Amino acid sequence: MNEPQTSRDLNATASAASAASAASAACAHVSAAPARAPRILMVCTGNICRSPLAEQLLREDLRTAGIDAVITSAGTRAMTGSAMTPEAAALSSQYGASHTRHVARQLTEELIADADLVLTATREHRRQVVSMRPRATRYTFTLNQFARLVAPAALVDASASAGAGSVARNSAVEPAEPSMRLLPPVSKARPPLDFAAFIADVAATRGLHPSPSPPTLDDVDDPYRQSATVYARAAAAINGSVTTITAALFAAGV
Repeated sequence: MNEPQTSRDLNATASAASAASAASAACAHVSAAPARAPRILMVCTGNICRSPLAEQLLREDLRTAGIDAVITSAGTRAMTGSAMTPEAAALSSQYGASHTRHVARQLTEELIADADLVLTATREHRRQVVSMRPRATRYTFTLNQFARLVAPAALVDASASAGAGSVARNSAVEPAEPSMRLLPPVSKARPPLDFAAFIADVAATRGLHPSPSPPTLDDVDDPYRQSATVYARAAAAINGSVTTITAALFAAGV
């Protein structure tokens, strides 16, 4: 694993410009009236490794990028009341999270219903979320899947396919590089995005981009009670997806 960067104050890049162009082409929804900050729920099993790490890194990225959002997490079989594992907390700090305090909690239907976007560690977690609240299928993705769908290349392909009726590429989009992790704050003059419409647009592209091969690329391995290598691999995957999602939300005008 490449050495994680300790500073998350990074400038916009050409990739961000590409993301902005793709997002504007695929998602043209803006809200005419002020709305609540988007609520994003991260889900894993115990809520002590993967989901709190993703929660903390996404919260940090969005905060630094000037994006107002409420990021939380829960577990399908949560170790309720427990803190993050020391390994996960250390990796969260290494990747730049300001705070790693955490108390695990159990996933409930109410938490799912209150979320505007649910991002899970694995496809099995996604299935469990949807089984608890079937309507959530419209806004529930695995973390890696959502990053793959909102990556600039994926948005361009989806837009082209919708316009020309062509078949989108059946390939996984690699997560963004850490160098595009953070972007400058959104201008106050930009109209607020209709977040629900944005998520609906992303969901509509799922059929244009079948699962990668192998499908497990949409999962983040569980590092609990595993080696430092497994923890590092999981953290790198989470960070890569969080970076891509942050760039996409910025480009879309969230």
